Amino acid sequence: MDPINLLIFLAIGAVAGWLAGLIMGGGGGLLSNIVIGVIGSFLGAFLFNYFGASAGSGLVGTIITAVVGAIVLIFLLRLIRKV
Repeated sequence: MDPINLLIFLAIGAVAGWLAGLIMGGGGGLLSNIVIGVIGSFLGAFLFNYFGASAGSGLVGTIITAVVGAIVLIFLLRLIRKV
């Protein structure tokens, strides 16, 4: 992966983590948003493929997939913290 693609990947992760934090009522710093967004992108892609849905293409589809995955990740993390 070249440096430009890495920066785009991290930027998408930051946006997805930030949006998921807004939707779920909370938020963190830039680093936590990037981590949540990047992990969420993998989780979202897995979930979309598992349920046979199209994850979309292009930048908007990638961000939507990452946001959905990040929301699920935040939800799961909150469940684990309560146990």
